[in-house]
Amino acid sequence: MRANALIREALYPYPSDLIIATKVAPEYGPNGPTRATAADLRAAVEENLKTLGLERLDLVYLRIGYMEVPHGESLAEQFEVLANLREEGLIRHLGLSNVDTAHLAEARAIAPVVAVQNHFHIARRDEAAVLDACTENGIAFVPFFPLGGGRTDVNSERLARVAARHAATVSQIALAWLLALSPVTLAIPGTGSLAHLEENIAAGSITLTPEDLADLA
Repeated sequence: MRANALIREALYPYPSDLIIATKVAPEYGPNGPTRATAADLRAAVEENLKTLGLERLDLVYLRIGYMEVPHGESLAEQFEVLANLREEGLIRHLGLSNVDTAHLAEARAIAPVVAVQNHFHIARRDEAAVLDACTENGIAFVPFFPLGGGRTDVNSERLARVAARHAATVSQIALAWLLALSPVTLAIPGTGSLAHLEENIAAGSITLTPEDLADLA
C-alpha cells in the first residue's frame, strides 16, 4: 500500500476528474500466490479505500495471474464478490488483469467490464485476441510493461528503422505502435524522470504510416 500512501500524499484532495485504479488478488502465501477468498477480496478493497482516503474506488481490477495468463481457470466466484461490492457502492467500475477471452466473457456475464490490463507489447503479442475482443466491445485495453518492463528487450532493427523515419526513439515507436492498434488502447509506461515522462507523452503525437505498420507487423 506504499503506492497508495504516495498517491494520497501527492494528490489529496483529489481533482474531480482524477480516476484512480487498483488491483486485487491473488493473495501471497508461504508457497507463493494463492486463490483469494471472498473475505480476502473485501479486505483488499476496504484497505485500498482506507489508504487512499476514498469512499468509493473508481476502478478495481481483478487480477487472475501475474506474468502469465492462467488459461482454463474460472474467475466467476471472485468476480461475483467484486460485483457485489460494486452494488454496495464501494466500487464504481470493474476491470480484469492477466486474462484471456474466456475470462472476459465469463466476467461480462456477471457484471460490466470497463478495462482489461494484460502483459502486452510489440515483442509480446500472445493475447492479441483479448485486444480484439476489447475493441469489439468498447472495453479499454491497458497493456502493462508496454516497453518490456525490463524483462524483454523490445528493440529490433524494424523498430529502429521506423524510429529513424520519425526522428524518434525506439521506445516512442513501441508506444505509438500500441496506440495505433486500436482506439481502446491505453498505454501505461513507467517513468523515472520528467524527461522520460515528456518523451513518453510525445509518443502520442506520432502517426505511424501504413509502411511503418507493415514493417512492424
